[in-house]
Order: sequence, then structure tokens, then C-alpha cells
Amino acid sequence: MLLSFFLQLKAEKLPVTLREYLSLIEGMKQGLADFDVDAFYFLARTCLVKDERHIDRFDRVFASHFRGLQAVSGEAGVEASELPEEWLRRLAEKHLTEEEKRLIETLGGFEKLMETLRKRLEEQKGRHQGGSKWIGTAGTSPFGAYGYNPEGVRIGQEGSRHRRAVKVWDKREFSDLDDTVELGTRNIKIALRRLRRWVREGAAEEFDLQGTIRSTAEHGYLDVQTRPERRNAVKLLMFFDVGGSMDDHVREVEELFSAVRSEFRHLEHFYFHNCLYESVWKNNGRRSERLPTEAIINGFGSDYRVIFVGDASMSPYEISHPGGSVEHWNKEPGEAWLRRIIAHFHRFAWINPVPEAHWSYVQSIAMMRHILSERMYPLTLGGLEQVTRVLSR
Repeated sequence: MLLSFFLQLKAEKLPVTLREYLSLIEGMKQGLADFDVDAFYFLARTCLVKDERHIDRFDRVFASHFRGLQAVSGEAGVEASELPEEWLRRLAEKHLTEEEKRLIETLGGFEKLMETLRKRLEEQKGRHQGGSKWIGTAGTSPFGAYGYNPEGVRIGQEGSRHRRAVKVWDKREFSDLDDTVELGTRNIKIALRRLRRWVREGAAEEFDLQGTIRSTAEHGYLDVQTRPERRNAVKLLMFFDVGGSMDDHVREVEELFSAVRSEFRHLEHFYFHNCLYESVWKNNGRRSERLPTEAIINGFGSDYRVIFVGDASMSPYEISHPGGSVEHWNKEPGEAWLRRIIAHFHRFAWINPVPEAHWSYVQSIAMMRHILSERMYPLTLGGLEQVTRVLSR
């Protein structure tokens, strides 16, 4: 079993050697991982992985070789014919083929959509399910829940499904990103270190070996010298998109946030939803405590580097139109505020957790890339290295 695992690692281009394999065998003989798959995983990784860049590839081989697929079984006491209540409730959702979706025509623009919604609210007297006109569920009307329309106003649905809503008539509650997450952050930290610029500042508290040797030789007695500690002088300002479609990417964004917090002393962060508008916030539990975006422009020097983190997947109206925000009536389009930010902070980049191969299928991503002069990069190690190069210029 272990020999085939070793050969599979070799096949996946991991630089493992026979000596390392024998070390793993010796560890097993010593009983370091008897009947404990987690202990065996850490023992195998310690013996066989020499460079943290290879940990992810090792994990994939390990999972494929030892864990396999978990069997799915029903809960005890539940008959096979019984369906969970949640499944029955979601039977109202309508799943359409791509051909059916193409047959659904839009209403002709943002203003027309809002006007039609007002008329529907005045005309409709009761609940409606299915169909293409009334506010209801499981239909192709642009107003309602659990259906599909390329330009829709989501009303009464727990979460996003097709991510094409122009407005959301629901209460929005998001959680702050957890900057204590450590799993998977080590490689991100290494990529971010290209952005560091070391200077010596503060009190002379760090032991200076070379200075001590020089001063001792000059004076003929031990003369201990100290110097200011070297610290990263780069100032970083980060804006995080939260909620909606970003819920799919919380884990990797938290890993990024945790790595950034440990690498940069001068760091300020704020939250927004989908697109940047006239205000942002620091605490998702108290979103009413907002800071005007204008105050950020006036309060932070242009020497700050700016990083936006978000999937940029939204209705195009949120970027291009006044009133396009899904949550409030914005007097100016999101594009106006984005351009003000990047005009003040000349070194900026956008990190997108959506795989780069999918970007061309989302209109709002193309619009955002144009506004940012193509400074959008994927949330990968290669993408982060590109970000550090752009922000270091």
C-alpha cells in the first residue's frame, strides 16, 4: 500500500526520494501512526514533503489514495421513502435548461424593470406560484424567488441561486472575516512577502551584532550596541466584498485575510457588498455604522496600496447606474466611486476568487476589469505574485 502511494507521488511530479520513503517506513515500524489516519497523514507529510509549495499536491494524492469516496447512508430510524422537509419545501424551485433560459426575454433595462415592479405590487392581490408575470415562486417572472430571469428582483428567497438579481428585497446579514484562520495561509504569506519594504524605525531595541563587534574592537571592551527594529513600511488598504455570491469563497478569502494581517503592520480593511459605493463599514454585525468613502479618500495618503477582494459577479446596473445597488438607492453609480478611489491611490489591484477561466462569461467582471485597467488577478499563488509586482512599482 505504501509503495503504491510513493509511486503515485512520483507520478504527480513530487520530488520524493527513496531515503524519504524508508524514513516513513521506519516511522511506521516505531508505531508513530498506528490506526490513526490523521497521525499517518502528518507523519507522511513530514517525511515526504520538503517544500511547502508541494503540500497541496501531496494532499490531493493522499486524499485520492487513502480516503477515497465516503459512502452515503440514511439516518437511523428514517424510512427510505421519507424526504426531509427542506427537500419538499424546495420542490417549488424551477430548474430550467439553458435553452429555456434563452427563451426568457429581459424587460428592457433597469428603469423599465423598476417601473414594472411598482405596477405588479399595485395589481397583485395574492400569492402566486409559477408563471411569467406575477410576484411569486418557481417561475420565470423577473420578480420573486426560486425561479429564473436574467434581470430579476429577488423577493423572499433565502439565498442567491443564479446570481442575476438586480435588486434584493430581503434583510442582509453577513459575518466578519475571521483573521485567525491559519490553515492554508503559509504559501499565501510567502507570495505576499514580495510586497514588503523593510525600514528601521522606533526605539533602538534590537541587538546589533555587527555594531557590537565593531564598537568592542574600537574601545577594547565589550560595548553592546542596539538599533531600531526592521519593520515592514508598506501601507495597505483592503476592501472586501461580503455576502451573496461571495459566500462560496469565504474560506479562501479568510486565509488571505489571515496571511495579510500577519505580514503587514500598516493595514486597514473595510467591507462592501458587490460594488463600492458612497460608504463602507468595518463590522458586518453593525453595518449601520458606516464610514463615507469620501472620508477614506481624504483620510489616507496616496502612499497606501489598495487591494479589492471580490468575485465582481453582479448585475451590470450595480456598476453603471444610479440606483443600481441591490440594497439601497445609490445616487451615483458604483463606477464613479471606484474611479475616485483608484485616482487617489495609484497602486491598486483586484483579487478575484472566481477561477480566471470563468471570467469571460460574466459581464460585470469584464466591466470591472475595464475600469481597473485590467488589474484583476485570480486568488492563486501566481495571481498573488502578480499583485505584489503591480503594487511594488
